[in-house]
Amino acid sequence: MQLSEYLNKNFPGLVLRPSLYYQWKNSIHFELAKGLYQIKSNSDELNPHYFNTVYYQATTLFNKLFSDGDQLYLVTNIYQYKNNNKTSRKKMKVYHHYVKNKNLRYRLKQTRLPYMFDDEEDAVEKCTSQFSLYCHKQDLRYELLIKAICNQDFHELQPRLHNPFGLYEPDIFFINTTKDIIFYIYDDRGCEVIAKDIETIRPLYEKYIDWVDEYCYGVISVLFKKL
Repeated sequence: MQLSEYLNKNFPGLVLRPSLYYQWKNSIHFELAKGLYQIKSNSDELNPHYFNTVYYQATTLFNKLFSDGDQLYLVTNIYQYKNNNKTSRKKMKVYHHYVKNKNLRYRLKQTRLPYMFDDEEDAVEKCTSQFSLYCHKQDLRYELLIKAICNQDFHELQPRLHNPFGLYEPDIFFINTTKDIIFYIYDDRGCEVIAKDIETIRPLYEKYIDWVDEYCYGVISVLFKKL
């Protein structure tokens, strides 16, 4: 099944773009490293305790959502200008650095979609190149990839995501087609989880309730208490 077919069947109307939480009812928004700060107090230095907590929490959530036998799509949105014709799989370091099996990369699919941020003034001049790879959890260097996502806004840190076309950094979505769950880490500040069936993510909510974003906590708690 193609990615578009899977999404239309299991998440009708959903667009793979930031703020999945606001598009889908069965969702949780987590805040990473709650109460900690990126910069050390009274200093310009990055706070390693903050980033280590971010990595730990994001990886913990991923491991709770994805088992070794689960099938998944690794989806990457690259944002670029339409007149830039240099989009190439060779530029997709996400798949070169973080997919273990070189031969698996030949299954990489690419689709050109409308620009995801259509409220911007020059949105008509831009587009989204969406790459997807169907694989398993054990095919990925997922711990390093999660670090790269979390480090994207901090040039001092490695590994780090980078958009070769100079617009927003890539957005990466982990889609578990076995459990019908989508996991999206937007940066070091937090992540979103949505599910076709809310009961699939109830254990995650109950175990990591203290990580739920405080601004969304009221809505999320009511959602889970209703059922």
